[in-house]
Amino acid sequence: MARRFQSIEEQNKGNLKINFQALRYLPRFFKEVYRTNPKLFLLNIFLRLVSSSFPVAMLYVGKLIVDRIVEQVSTPDPLALQEIWILLGVEFALLILSDISGRIISITEGFIGDQYSIRSSVLLIDKTAEVELYQLEDSEFYDKLERARQQTNGRVTLLSNLLSQAQDTIVIIQYVVALLYFEPLLIVLVILSIIPAFINDLKFSSASYSLSRSWTAERRELDYLRYIGANNKTAKELKLFGLAGFVAERFQRLSYQYYEMMKKLSIRRGLWGAIFNTLGSMAYYGAYVLIIFRVVGGILTIGDLTFLSGSFNRLQSKLSSSFRKFTQITSSALNLKDYFDFIDLISIVDSSFDIRELPQKIEKGFTFENVSFRYPNTEKLVLKSISFDLRAGEKMAFVGNNGAGKTTLIKLILRFYEPTSGRILLDGVDIRHYHKGSYQKYFGVIFQDFVKYEFTASENIGVGNVEEIENEILIQEAANLSLAKDVVDDLNNGYKQQLGKRFKNGVELSGGQWQKIALARAYMKNAQCMILDEPTSALDARAEYEAFQRFIGLTTGKTSIIISHRFSTVRMADRIMVLKNGLVLEIGTHEELMSTPKLYAELFQLQAAGYQ
Repeated sequence: MARRFQSIEEQNKGNLKINFQALRYLPRFFKEVYRTNPKLFLLNIFLRLVSSSFPVAMLYVGKLIVDRIVEQVSTPDPLALQEIWILLGVEFALLILSDISGRIISITEGFIGDQYSIRSSVLLIDKTAEVELYQLEDSEFYDKLERARQQTNGRVTLLSNLLSQAQDTIVIIQYVVALLYFEPLLIVLVILSIIPAFINDLKFSSASYSLSRSWTAERRELDYLRYIGANNKTAKELKLFGLAGFVAERFQRLSYQYYEMMKKLSIRRGLWGAIFNTLGSMAYYGAYVLIIFRVVGGILTIGDLTFLSGSFNRLQSKLSSSFRKFTQITSSALNLKDYFDFIDLISIVDSSFDIRELPQKIEKGFTFENVSFRYPNTEKLVLKSISFDLRAGEKMAFVGNNGAGKTTLIKLILRFYEPTSGRILLDGVDIRHYHKGSYQKYFGVIFQDFVKYEFTASENIGVGNVEEIENEILIQEAANLSLAKDVVDDLNNGYKQQLGKRFKNGVELSGGQWQKIALARAYMKNAQCMILDEPTSALDARAEYEAFQRFIGLTTGKTSIIISHRFSTVRMADRIMVLKNGLVLEIGTHEELMSTPKLYAELFQLQAAGYQ
C-alpha cells in the first residue's frame, strides 16, 4: 500500500493546476441549475445581492451610533439623543431584513438543490439506459458511473458553496473599500493572515481527491462486503458456511488500509495547518495593534475603532471562509468532471449502416451468416462462424452445456452486442440497418437472471410493457396466462401487494413464484418474437410443463427462442440447435436428432435415465 500512496504523492505535483482547470466546468453547472428552475434561481440571486449590503451597512450604522453616544456623553443634546434612537431603529430594521432575506435564501436554495438533485439523477438513469451493455460490464466504466452516481449530494453542496461564495465576494468588496478609505494597510495584513491557510487547504484537498478517486474500485468492494455481510438475502449462506468472520475480516483489512492512508494525509494536513494558522494569527493581531495605535494617536474615533475592528474581523473571517469554500469548490469541480464525462458519453454507432424502416411483420425470419463473437477486452471467441436460419413463426430451442454460447446468441440477436465478424439478417436486411431501440421492441424476453423488482405485484408484471403499466385488465390477463394468477390470489393485497422485504409490508416470494411473475411480463407485450432463457428453472415439473404448453399455444405464428436444460421442454420446439464450444454441432427436429448418435441424443438419454 506504501507504493500506492507514493504514486498519489507524485500525482499531487500537478494537482493545483488540475484544480484550477476544473473550474471550467462551473459555467455549464450553473446553466444546468438555472434550467432546473429559472424563476427560483433568479430570486435567490436577487436576494443574495440585496443581502450582501446588510453587513457593512449595519457596521457603519453601529459606528455612527457609537460616535453619537460619545458626543452625547461629552456634550448632551436632545437632538443628538433623538438621532441615536433613529439610528438604533435603522440598525434593528436592517437586522430583521437580513434575517428574513437569509431565511428565504436558505429555503429557495434548498428547493433548487432538491430539484437539481432529482434532475441530475434522472439524467444519470437516462444516460445509463443509453450506453451499451458492454460498457456497463466494464469495471473501469462502472467506476466512472459509480463516482457520478455517488456525487449527487456533493453537487448540491457545490451549488450552495457557489452561491454563498458569490454573495461573500460582494460583501468582501464592500469591506475592502471601507478599509481602504480608513486604513489601507489593514488590507495587506488581512491578506497575510489568510493566505497561508488557503494554500494549505488547496494543497490537501487535491490530495484527498486523488486518494478518493484512486480508491473508487476498493470503495465499491467495501460497499459490496457491507451489503453481503448484513443482508437478509445472504444471511442464510453466511450462517451455514460460517462466512461472517471471513467477510468481516476482509472488510476490516481493506477498510484499515484506506484508514491508514487517510490518517497519514490528515496528520500532515493538521501539522501544516497549525504552522500556517500561527503565521496567519500573527498578521491578524498585528492589524489590531495598528488600529489601537491609530485610535490612541487621535487619528481615528471610537466609532471608527468599532467599525474598523468589526470590518477587519469580519473581512478576515469572510476571506478565510471564502478561501475554504474555494478549495471545496475546486474539489467539487473535479467531481463535476466525472459527472459531465459520464453524461457526455456517446454510444458508438456504426455510421456505415443507413437506417431503414422496420418491417411491420416478420416475413422470412432471422439469418445468422458466419457470426463470430468475442467479448470486449478478451481474446477467446465465444461464437465461431455460426450460420443458421430462424424462420418466421418457428419455435427453436438452443441446447448445450454451460458456456456453449446459448445466451451470447440471445445477446447478439437482441443487439446488446454486435458480432465481431459476420452478420445477422432480419428478412434479408442486416439488423444494424434498423434503429436499435425500435428493433428491440420486437422482442418479449425473460432472462434466467430476471430482475425481482421490489414493486407491487401489478407493477412487477406491468414493467413488461411499461406503456400499459396502469392497464389492470391486461396485467390480469398476463398473470392468468403465465400461472402468476395463483400467486397473486394468495397475496393479502392481491395485485397491490408490495413484493420483496426491502420496504414496509413487503412479502417475499419463492423462486418459482417469482418466475411466474416474471413470465407474466413476457405476455404483457404482444411481441413478434419471444425469447425465454431458462425461464422455468425454479418451477416444479408439472408447473413447467403447463407453462410451456401454454407458451406453445399462445405463441402460435410467432417466432420464438427457448433455452432450457430440460429436454421435456426442448422437444416441444419445432427445431433444436445444439451448441458446443461456440460451434453449431447439430440442428433439426427432436426425432431427427434422436436418430443420430450425437450429443443431443446422448444428453437426452442421460436425462431420461434419471427419471427411470
